[in-house]
Amino acid sequence: MQAGAETRINREASCAQRHFALAKSFRSAYNKIMLRLQGTVLRGSNNVFEVECDGTEEPPDGSPGADVRQCTLKSKRLKLDERQYNPLAPGDRVEVECGEERDGKGQITALLPRKNAFIRWNVKGRAPQLLAANIDNLFLVTTPDEPPFRARFIDRELAQAECQHIEPVILVNKYDLPAAQDDDFQNRLSIWEELGYRVIRASAHSGEGMTELAELMLGKLSAFVGQSGVGKSSLINVLDSSCVLKTGSLSCKYGRGTHTTTKGSLMHLHINESLVGGLLNATADIIDTPGVRRFVLHGIPAQDLALYFREMRALVGQCTYGMKCTHTAENGCKILEGMYGGAISEERYDSWRRISEEIRTGNWSD
Repeated sequence: MQAGAETRINREASCAQRHFALAKSFRSAYNKIMLRLQGTVLRGSNNVFEVECDGTEEPPDGSPGADVRQCTLKSKRLKLDERQYNPLAPGDRVEVECGEERDGKGQITALLPRKNAFIRWNVKGRAPQLLAANIDNLFLVTTPDEPPFRARFIDRELAQAECQHIEPVILVNKYDLPAAQDDDFQNRLSIWEELGYRVIRASAHSGEGMTELAELMLGKLSAFVGQSGVGKSSLINVLDSSCVLKTGSLSCKYGRGTHTTTKGSLMHLHINESLVGGLLNATADIIDTPGVRRFVLHGIPAQDLALYFREMRALVGQCTYGMKCTHTAENGCKILEGMYGGAISEERYDSWRRISEEIRTGNWSD
């Protein structure tokens, strides 16, 4: 009886060893035929992402490289800190698993650490939306008119950039319009410049400022962010004449732009030689984001907003009531004293007050 049990145990052990060896052999064979690559997300939609894998070059005709793959997520969710409207953005670096055959497909297995990411709250999706990742330049594109200038829109973007530790550049397109000479508009630009923000005055129509823009973008990954109709696609068309991006007209009813870029996209530009002093083969990468009609802040409580206004940051906590100060009516409020003394402009203080109220109420009217 005991000998029979030992025989059965030995048979089971032998069978388990064979299964283990077979599984190990299968995994080894699988690993041999699977390629593990790293790449950059170019664009994505419905959790299918176009990834440009490392080690490939763009053909001379500007068509996609030989190893640009349509990739799905291997698991339903990447390891993220929170639920997001889109798990990946143009500029993200990822690990991709694919077969040796060049079928143009793959699976994203991991998100590599981000240098930075620019984000906003997507009201419709009720989740944070990634607009661009791992960027060197963030251009906040605006206009003096057509669509109408919205200073508080820019102040929201500036606050979000400060929160994300990204140095923004304010890019004014259509600077050839008569509204560009308006005193209030010029005053706003001067206020931002005095705070240390770089302002580029440009026009895709006249060419003004395009050399300054091109030189700042050379060899770097930049992102254009702004409301619909400010001319982001027109600027790209001027930077690289081989690009023929669709440009849109303004809505006659509201004076706002119509959406022509419907999803974010990373593109490789061949900068026009005339913009960079005749330099040959000058390149730059740009993430063209969809036009935004309403920029809603993400991850910034109303009581912390002053930390992301440069001129207010050092004064936070210095008031008589410390961190409990609302900066609206209290005696001994250093921010109010700064505004009355001229260190903080009335325009920026008013913008801070209105944005704080928007965060509290959830009513983003402008």
